[in-house]
Amino acid sequence: MSDLFDHDDTPPGGANAPEFTVSEISGAIKRVIEGEFSHVRIRGEVGRVARPGSGHLYFDLKDDRAVIAAVCWKGQAARLTHRPEEGLEVIATGRLTTFPGQSRYQLIVDDIQPAGAGALMAMLEQRRKALAAEGLFDPARKKPLPYLPEVIGVITSPSGAVIRDILHRLRDRFPRKVLIWPVAVQGQACAPDVARAIAGFNAFTPGGALPRPDLLIVARGGGSVEDLWGFNEEIVVRAAAASKIPLISAVGHETDTTLIDHAADMRAPTPTAAAELAVPVRFELMGWTAEQGARLGRAAAAGITQRRQRLQDLGRALPRLERILDGPRQRLDRATERLGAALIASVQLRRIRLGQVAAGLHVGAMQARLARQRERAEGLGARRAPALARNLDLHRRDLARLDARRDPARLAQGVVRGRDALTRLELRLSTAARGQIATWQARRDGLERMRQTLGYTETLARGYAVVRSRDGAVLTRRADAARAPGLEIEFADGKLAVSKTDG
Repeated sequence: MSDLFDHDDTPPGGANAPEFTVSEISGAIKRVIEGEFSHVRIRGEVGRVARPGSGHLYFDLKDDRAVIAAVCWKGQAARLTHRPEEGLEVIATGRLTTFPGQSRYQLIVDDIQPAGAGALMAMLEQRRKALAAEGLFDPARKKPLPYLPEVIGVITSPSGAVIRDILHRLRDRFPRKVLIWPVAVQGQACAPDVARAIAGFNAFTPGGALPRPDLLIVARGGGSVEDLWGFNEEIVVRAAAASKIPLISAVGHETDTTLIDHAADMRAPTPTAAAELAVPVRFELMGWTAEQGARLGRAAAAGITQRRQRLQDLGRALPRLERILDGPRQRLDRATERLGAALIASVQLRRIRLGQVAAGLHVGAMQARLARQRERAEGLGARRAPALARNLDLHRRDLARLDARRDPARLAQGVVRGRDALTRLELRLSTAARGQIATWQARRDGLERMRQTLGYTETLARGYAVVRSRDGAVLTRRADAARAPGLEIEFADGKLAVSKTDG
């Protein structure tokens, strides 16, 4: 510490002690501490961990009697194998220095290691409980594995024996398409590589140029706790829990357990066992399919045989076809025999009814009705001319009154318009009257034609006759004709009176 007193200035006032500025004495202390403790390893318990946005790590190392502040700069913090967690006992390697701004000394940390396997396992258990409390290990979150995935994504080292074991096992059981995402399986890069691989496979677009895996396998061979520590990191566990693709964890051997095993949808004891869980055995599947096909064929044959036998049993209980058709055939024959006579009787009945209707139509009544319609039309025509004359006189008187009050020229125009209106009205009335008369005449002609068509005289012209009693009643039955004292028969050309003595 001779440099503290290498000053040529004599202290004023005869004082023996030299004077220093604050910066001078602080720098001297810094050089002494950094020179004496440029490389130290300190064992202590981690306390008060701070991770600001700058990326640096600030924490304390303490024991039961003292506390040392520790700093790990951003670049070195990214390379740490184990990150400090509060309450964990660690061995920190670095150098001591001072911080003049606060007059304190601190440890610049280069590396951190847990203080023994017990401390490492305690930190692992503490992390497991914290992640389990968030529900990342909940069995309800786990997804079922696909029975036969089309594409399998494998996250492992591309140069190790693990990938060869997985590919060999898949080829033996059921060959599938495999996508390999190479990662570091130990060391500082392990955790970020594995987390990025899981997220990367999930980011694939279904149906894209690079197919999206249906199943993921995270695999690594066995090793020590330190070798497998990357699979215990929080970022790996969270990536496995957030994966939308079902994930199998195959890290280490059967006795090795990492936190990714709890977050994965299925844990395999070895990478080879992961391949066995991923796909079924093709030959066993083909054998099972063939067996099921044979069972289906036997069941179908037995069902057909059973139904054929049942159909035969039911057929024996049915009557013979000839017996079933005997009754309908007999009814058809009887109906055929009656059909001709029924048609003849139906025609005769309708002819008689037509004659009765025609007899009720009287030519005189039709002619009288037409005469009344004609007289009515003529009366309307006779009344039309006086009505028009009276209407014309009324308009003329109105025009004369207006002529006395208004302009002669305008009155003359009004007279002309009135005359034109009267002429149009007369033409319309005349046209309507002629149309009405023509309609009545057409209706009369139509009724006349209907009367002639429906009249019995037309029927008489076809060879029929109308039989009446002497009082004029039409006789339609033989019994009525036999009881009548005399008959009158009307033919198309006249009537003939017949008495019982004539017969």
